[in-house]
Amino acid sequence: MNTEKVAEYIKNWLKDYAGNAKVHGFVIGVSGGIDSAVTSTLCAKTGLPLLCLEMPIHQAESHVSRAQNHIDWLQKNHPNVYKVTVNLTPVFDSLIASLPKVADEESRFMSLANTRARLRMTTLYYFAALHGYLVAGTGNKVEDFGVGFYTKYGDGGVDLSPIADLMKSEVYMIAKHYGVNQEIIKAPPTDGLWGDDRTDQDQIGASYDELEWAMDMQENGKTTNDFTGRDLEVFKIYTKFNSANKHKMLPIPVCEIPKDLKK
Repeated sequence: MNTEKVAEYIKNWLKDYAGNAKVHGFVIGVSGGIDSAVTSTLCAKTGLPLLCLEMPIHQAESHVSRAQNHIDWLQKNHPNVYKVTVNLTPVFDSLIASLPKVADEESRFMSLANTRARLRMTTLYYFAALHGYLVAGTGNKVEDFGVGFYTKYGDGGVDLSPIADLMKSEVYMIAKHYGVNQEIIKAPPTDGLWGDDRTDQDQIGASYDELEWAMDMQENGKTTNDFTGRDLEVFKIYTKFNSANKHKMLPIPVCEIPKDLKK
C-alpha cells in the first residue's frame, strides 16, 4: 500500500464529504485504541473543527490515559482540535439500576456491554447536532465487513466511515506514517466495553492478522476443506462470526407488501 497517498486520499475525501454535506466539522469518540487514533488524526488533518470526545464508563485507566495522551498530541499539532470529557459512568449505573433483574447473568452482561457503546453513540450525536458536525466512524474492514465485531447502533452508528476499506494492518501503517503515539501502536486491540483489559483476540479467538488472512481466503472461494490445523481453526472462527453477524452488515430487512394487497 502507498501509505502516504492513501492517507492523503482519505483526508481529502473527508474534507470533500463535509463540504458537500455543508457541515462544519467532525466529532469522534477517542478510546485510546489504534482505530480511533488514526481516524481522529485523519479528521484533524482536514483543517476542519474536530471535537474529540472522551466518554469513560468504568474504563480501565490504561485506556483513559492513552486517549488523553493522543488528544493532547493532536492538539499540539492541530489548532482545530478540541476535546470534551463526558463521564457516562453515572448514566450507565443509573440505567442498570432501573432495569429489571434477569436470571441469565451472562446474557445480561453481554447486553450491558453493548449498552455502553449505544450510550456513547447517543452522546456523539448530541454533540454532532449541537455543532452541525458529522460523526466519524472508526471501524476497519475486518471489523465492519469481516467478523462484524462492533455494536449495532453503537459504534456502528455513524455518519461516515473513513477507514472501513482498510485492513487492520493498513490502519497501523497509517498510524506509523503520521507518528501516532507508540503506546497506542503497541497496545493490544480492545473494544473497551468490559471495564478491564480483555483484548479483541481474547473475545474472538484469533488475531487480526489471522482474520485478515481468513477474510482473503473466503473472498477467494476457499472452504474448510482447504485447511488443516490452526489455519482450519482460524477459518472456522472467521466464518462463524461472519455468518452470525450478517445482520449488522446487510441492509435492514423490509417487509415489502404485494401491490395487490394494497389496492
